[in-house]
Amino acid sequence: MKQVAEKIWTPRFISLFLTNLAVFFVFYGLVTTLPLYAIDALGQTDKEAGLLLSVFLLSAIIVRPFSGKLLDVIGKRKMLLIGLAIYFLCTILYLWIKPLWLLLGLRFFHGIWFSIITTAAGSLAADIVPNSKKGTGLGYYSMSTNLAIVVGPLVGLLIIQKGDFNTLFLVLSSVVFLGGLLALTIKTHDLAAPKKTKLVFQWGDLFEKPSVPIAFIACLSSFAYASVLSFISVYAQQQGLMAAASWFYAVFAAAMISTRPYVGKLYDKKGPRAVIVPSFLFFAAGLFLLGYAEGTGLFLLAGAFVGIGYGSLNMSLQTQAIQATTPDRSSYATATYFTLFDVGIAVGSFVLGMIASQFTYKVVYLFSAVFALLVLALYLLIYRNVKQEKQIESL
Repeated sequence: MKQVAEKIWTPRFISLFLTNLAVFFVFYGLVTTLPLYAIDALGQTDKEAGLLLSVFLLSAIIVRPFSGKLLDVIGKRKMLLIGLAIYFLCTILYLWIKPLWLLLGLRFFHGIWFSIITTAAGSLAADIVPNSKKGTGLGYYSMSTNLAIVVGPLVGLLIIQKGDFNTLFLVLSSVVFLGGLLALTIKTHDLAAPKKTKLVFQWGDLFEKPSVPIAFIACLSSFAYASVLSFISVYAQQQGLMAAASWFYAVFAAAMISTRPYVGKLYDKKGPRAVIVPSFLFFAAGLFLLGYAEGTGLFLLAGAFVGIGYGSLNMSLQTQAIQATTPDRSSYATATYFTLFDVGIAVGSFVLGMIASQFTYKVVYLFSAVFALLVLALYLLIYRNVKQEKQIESL
């Protein structure tokens, strides 16, 4: 399929960007506030509150491998719209569902459609972005997720501080609704139509073989990233840096967003290794700094290093996973990438939590830093024969 124009910021790209922002805004808003809701409003324990994220990720991991086939048969835009409609219904149902077992069931069902939506949106972004600007375009697209990492928790916490949880659920539902309206404007008539095949799953439909090696690298890197995603607030509290915890996320996001355009262009000009190798080094350096952060300055500097390193790394690995296969298999590559990425986060949170309980969070971050460097060595071993040139085909 030949791209008609070489522009990235087209109306449909902007709509997709904002739709993805809305979906992740709700995800991160709920990740931050639902534990408080379960403990304060529903009278549950910390352990039971933690299950609310676990069951969500579990359903996303289970469904993700099958989502590529669904998109291929039914259509990416159609599944995106269906997913957004059900995602909206799930979000507004938090207003009425109070028993923990029903809430866990809702979270499991919510995670299914989060998985399908994010796979569909990521695959559409890969199709929409011009082939010669894949790194730059997908880098811009992933900024929507980066913004949600900061804005979602910030807005969620402000709402429950000034209002109540019902107000929070109404606001989040409204954001999803607006995202759905924007998705309706996304036109896909010039993209490849769904294949006329039956909804029968084979091994090749669950995991896109050419994308598995780079997705496995992403799985291992997300294992190390789980130390930041899951434990940074607890670590900050232990270090007496709780006041700086919210600033950590702000610095983290600012570092990702400010470097993203340059990183994407470097990827397109020099190839994936030119970005991935230094990104791993920045990421590992940030984790090392976290291990020794006893003051606000070093703590925030670590946030900048992790933001630059992991932000660039995640974007580059995802782009390489998509480029490893053909354009008509982009949905399968996207599903494969996110499946292994989610597994890395889930396993990392569990294993690193065990390490923290036996040792300290300093050990967790130093271990994660060394682990990230070992993953870099594995990446270089697997892709030692890959030349530093653009892996983009003119179609």
